Amino acid sequence: MPSLTHYLLASGILFAVGFAGVLIRRNILVIFMCLELMLSAANLTLVSFSRFHLDSQGLPNYHAQILVFFTITVAAAEVAVGLAILVALFRMRQTVHVEDLDQMKL
Repeated sequence: MPSLTHYLLASGILFAVGFAGVLIRRNILVIFMCLELMLSAANLTLVSFSRFHLDSQGLPNYHAQILVFFTITVAAAEVAVGLAILVALFRMRQTVHVEDLDQMKL
């Protein structure tokens, strides 16, 4: 059975891959997906701590898992707004590469 260390290691690897993608990639859509990967790694950490932290009756403490539902809701709203901005940006500039987007003014 996997322990808390296994889950935290997997979460750390996911977060590191997402962070490296944000730093290295030049496509805004890929950067956006890497940010979502980092958020998923944080959710995995919350769920794993919730699962392995027992309350006074010996049952898992589910407070962090409730927080994960709120972060998933915020992430869904972020995806909707972010993709709308990306579509509008692509229609105006015909590119989604970061180095081509050097001005805020359209």
